[in-house]
Amino acid sequence: MIENLFLLGLAGAAIALLFAAVQAKKVLAFSEGTPKMQKLAQAIRQGANAYLKRQYSTVAKIFVVVFAILLVLVAVGMLDNWFIPFAFLTGGIYSGLAGFIGMKIATSANARTANAAHESLNRGLNVAFSSGAVMGFTVVGLGLLDVSIWFHILKYIAHFDAAKIAQTMVMFGMGASFMALFGRVGGGIFTKAADVGADLVGKVEAGIPEDDPRNPATIADNVGDNVGDVAGMGADLYESYVGSILATFALGAAAYAAENLIWNAMLLPLVIAVIGVVCSVFGSFLIRTKENATQKSLLATLRKGTYTAAVLAAVAAAPATYFIMGSWGPYIAILAGLVAGCAIGYFTEYYTSDTYKPTQNLSDSTRTGAATTIIGGISLGMLSTAAPIIIISIAIIVSFLAAGGSLNTADQAVYGAAFAKGLYGIGIAAVGMLSTLGITLATDAYGPVADNAGGIAEMSGLGEEVRKRTDALDSLGNTTAATGKGFAIGSAALTALALLVSYVDVVKTKMDHLPDLSITNPAVLVGLFVGAMLTFVFSAFTMSGVQRAAESIVIEVRRQFKEIAGIMEGKADPDYASCVDLCTKGALREMVLPSLLAIIVPVVVGLLLGVEAVVGLLGGVTVTGFVVAVFMSNAGGAWDNAKKYIEAGNHDGKGSDCHKAAVIGDTVGDPFKDTSGPSLNILIKLCSTVSIVFSGLITQIHLF
Repeated sequence: MIENLFLLGLAGAAIALLFAAVQAKKVLAFSEGTPKMQKLAQAIRQGANAYLKRQYSTVAKIFVVVFAILLVLVAVGMLDNWFIPFAFLTGGIYSGLAGFIGMKIATSANARTANAAHESLNRGLNVAFSSGAVMGFTVVGLGLLDVSIWFHILKYIAHFDAAKIAQTMVMFGMGASFMALFGRVGGGIFTKAADVGADLVGKVEAGIPEDDPRNPATIADNVGDNVGDVAGMGADLYESYVGSILATFALGAAAYAAENLIWNAMLLPLVIAVIGVVCSVFGSFLIRTKENATQKSLLATLRKGTYTAAVLAAVAAAPATYFIMGSWGPYIAILAGLVAGCAIGYFTEYYTSDTYKPTQNLSDSTRTGAATTIIGGISLGMLSTAAPIIIISIAIIVSFLAAGGSLNTADQAVYGAAFAKGLYGIGIAAVGMLSTLGITLATDAYGPVADNAGGIAEMSGLGEEVRKRTDALDSLGNTTAATGKGFAIGSAALTALALLVSYVDVVKTKMDHLPDLSITNPAVLVGLFVGAMLTFVFSAFTMSGVQRAAESIVIEVRRQFKEIAGIMEGKADPDYASCVDLCTKGALREMVLPSLLAIIVPVVVGLLLGVEAVVGLLGGVTVTGFVVAVFMSNAGGAWDNAKKYIEAGNHDGKGSDCHKAAVIGDTVGDPFKDTSGPSLNILIKLCSTVSIVFSGLITQIHLF
């Protein structure tokens, strides 16, 4: 009986995808504006499509290699079944598809948003948010579709039991994570190389406005917003969404086997996700604003939509949870996840929005130059890690205890029996945090559209009033993007913990003795150090990738300013295509090595030191990855909005010494918030799923 309710996943997918289709039709009904606006939008679309085609071609080759390795592991008995390699492929395909659809609508909405903003602020917000809704609901719709299809294949065609279904489905999270990491890293390097190159030469050296058509890198900058902040982000949050559901599947199968509630425990995260879809649809209808709205009122508008969706989800989840599980404990865990997500979002907003003191104080530091601006941003980012860590820690303890766990280790019999249920609570808390991802991601994904709209408005000469409106939407987008990243990294911490436990459970079944996982075990301790190191090495590779790619853009823009006569007078057109091509080549070249680290390092550590060292590695990369990701995302968001705050007329406005210092701060923050920071939440989960997939190899072959 209860197994039949898994069809609700398909119903939720249908609702989400139908709503996304309606929003897409709504966006496309708006005009793209003047012929010049249409020409610019077409150039951005072509650049984004060309990059994504080349990126997916590169990633496909790596997928084929990994797929072949997985087939070999199945053939020699180191993977459980033949479905796993194919699940890996579908996870990657769906993740890439989510990003592709989001990018297609974003590149169709940018000029339409600019043209709508020409009429009113509310119409501009309406178009941009609707395009973001396509992204948000496509991600959750495809996620629910993928999970539901695989469940029914494994249950009714392969006739697997619940535990084997859960274990197999965790594996396809590896494909989603793999694609997401390439998308985030490659897209992040592209967008920030173009952004940094455009800002350093255009704003700082030449003294021309942002998105000035005389800047050769301006089209590449706008292309980058789409391939990094939309396509990369879509793949990223698709992976976060399905990862939390699948990890909870596995934990539920382990925790409730004795009580004959395995199907119930696996059904609950799917039902909570469907409830979140419905509530997100309702919240989306509440997002509208008045003309001449302030940043504070724009934020309040988006908060109204997201918080309403969260409250409705919390209310609806109560009877559903009790009906499925027969107790209130898992519901409290879900509530803990929802509250934690909203709390992380609030504190992210506090530290990154220019309506609050931290970012305003950061803008004040520009009066004494770029150095103090950078110091202030770094200290702000470091300080901002405290609140999310405290929030996540409370959520972990509350959800663990509420679901039946115990912190009393004196009675090992009681502690052991309750431990698995407590871990299930942590997993379902992650699902609760991401349950309203449809609207949360919509508010995030609209930001790059607003940014592109501002660029098109500037290049098309639509006037100061339109640019003022698009700048207001863009500044809001910076804050909502930081909030979305806060949600993603918060859920990543909870999901990574759940996956770590799944790894321990898997290796225990494959070993003839219990592993020593105490911190006093030298292998565990070494693994902790390697995991902590991996966070920083990965960040270094992604940052240096941006640096090298940006240097090529700086040189190219300087060359064009020097060699193309009449470019500064507007009498000659820059060569936009050369900058797009340089960014594409740089991103594809630089994305491979950091992305492969997530696969290579856990396997190498396991082959050298065994499963205990891998457990330490996963713990080390989860903790440091979480902290560094929050630090980078918030510092970068604050630098960006400090610049926007000055451009709004504060501290002598655009072109002032304060503005130049803020631009340099924003330039440092660009790879922080859009490349390295958001990539880390994928890294910590991919390390876990890779470790689970290769656990059979590591338990049989290791040096020590």
